Amino acid sequence: MLNIPQRKFDTPERYWDDAREGDECTSPTYTVTEARINAYAELTGDFTPVHVDEDYAKTTPFGTRVAHGLFGLSIADGLKTQCEYRFLPGMSLGWSWDFLLPIRLNDTLHVKFRVGSMRASKSRPGWGIVLLPSELINQHGEVVQRGEHRLMIPRRAQAAA
Repeated sequence: MLNIPQRKFDTPERYWDDAREGDECTSPTYTVTEARINAYAELTGDFTPVHVDEDYAKTTPFGTRVAHGLFGLSIADGLKTQCEYRFLPGMSLGWSWDFLLPIRLNDTLHVKFRVGSMRASKSRPGWGIVLLPSELINQHGEVVQRGEHRLMIPRRAQAAA
């Protein structure tokens, strides 16, 4: 059975029309544990030794096990959904994402994002596109990953003329 955390939000989900360029949000935190790294390895089938074998990882430049880079992106995306600043369900159009520093066992991460730009969709009336520059930050204030997420979000129904 899936254990879905119950979270009460103080703000409703936003339509595209409710967003403003420059709006910002910081997420709750997430701690990277050995169990979570192992679960990600099992989920994806990526058992690269630097992620799952401490003896091997000690021989690498990291000196210890580190989380998968795509696990970091997954964490960032999940944390965004836990922010007070949320959009109505839409469509992800893609990510551009950079891995800057390793994510280590017991790192506590949060994501900061802002609305970087907005435009109405040319191909889908009733939808708008937002670009969300985002940073995944560890407990030391270091940006471990960063990039942008492009989303297509529903617009409010336009009144008939």
